[in-house]
Amino acid sequence: MNDNLKILFISEIKALFELKKTERLWHIPVLASLCVGIPLLIGYYFDRLDYGILSCIAGLVILYMPLTTVARRMITLLACSFGFMISFFIGVCFSFNPIVSSVVLGFFAISVHWVVNYFRMKPPGSFFFIMIASLASCMPFNLATIPIRVGLIGMGAMLACTLALFYSLYSTKKYPPKKELIVIKKNNDTTLFESVIVGFFIFSSLITGHLLELENPYWLPISCAAVMQGASFKHVWQRSFQRVLGTFVGLGLAWLLLLFKMTPLTICICIIVLQFIIEMLIVRHYGLAVVFITPLTLFLAEAGSAMVVDATTLISVRFMDIFLGSCIGAIAGWFLHDEELRHKAENQIRKSKTRISRK
Repeated sequence: MNDNLKILFISEIKALFELKKTERLWHIPVLASLCVGIPLLIGYYFDRLDYGILSCIAGLVILYMPLTTVARRMITLLACSFGFMISFFIGVCFSFNPIVSSVVLGFFAISVHWVVNYFRMKPPGSFFFIMIASLASCMPFNLATIPIRVGLIGMGAMLACTLALFYSLYSTKKYPPKKELIVIKKNNDTTLFESVIVGFFIFSSLITGHLLELENPYWLPISCAAVMQGASFKHVWQRSFQRVLGTFVGLGLAWLLLLFKMTPLTICICIIVLQFIIEMLIVRHYGLAVVFITPLTLFLAEAGSAMVVDATTLISVRFMDIFLGSCIGAIAGWFLHDEELRHKAENQIRKSKTRISRK
């Protein structure tokens, strides 16, 4: 037993420092930085950084671009852009009540996870849809501003699609893509089981944040969703551990940056640079990427308060939020990848379907 623990410990330490090989072109990080940076700089120029931040979050739709034909790329990005707008719209429409917004977010997570898995979309999968809905569900409810906010999400996503089109026309000539068919997942019982688990824990994480009266409870479902992206329970555990450790180091980096009393322009520049670094690292080492994801998400979510709130107070509060969300995500990962529980759930779903069909 001691030998097994020793081997496990050594393997985890190796995984902590291992950089994976990747064939990803450096063009993608540059493209992602432009999709995020251009709306930010436009918002800064017109003295509406809040509008710029909302649009730049939608620019992250570029991360769903498959490296296939131009037509397939644009169809995927346009569909995901519409999904981003729907995600934000659903989140902000039910933000008037914490319990209602938590329940709606849970059902939304079930739906979006099912759709993403059904069409076998590659990572980041359902993560950014859930992230946008979580952010929107914690915004102050104001019916009059909903069209403007949804429009800003649409504008940011359309800018990303436009940049993706020009990039694709150039890159497909230089790097001819492999032909790829749209694959639909057939095992609907497994997909439904996974979706219900994801939805329940996203609901649980957000309602926990509200019950604890956290200032920004959306950090819990975002961290929970990020950890649940693991392909296996071991992967989920690794992600949870790496996310907590990376968050701790990343908050230290954010704290150092905030000590310089950053201006709106320097925050915009930091976000653009951090986005580039993250996209270079995310396919190589998740934990190392989290070190830079943490200050990025902090600046995006706290751009206004980051310039006036005490840095030490802000960092300590965010660490507890992310730590709690990661723990909930690790528990969810155990349910997602427990084979016995999965088998029982699938059997029960089949029996229920049979009963309904007989009626």
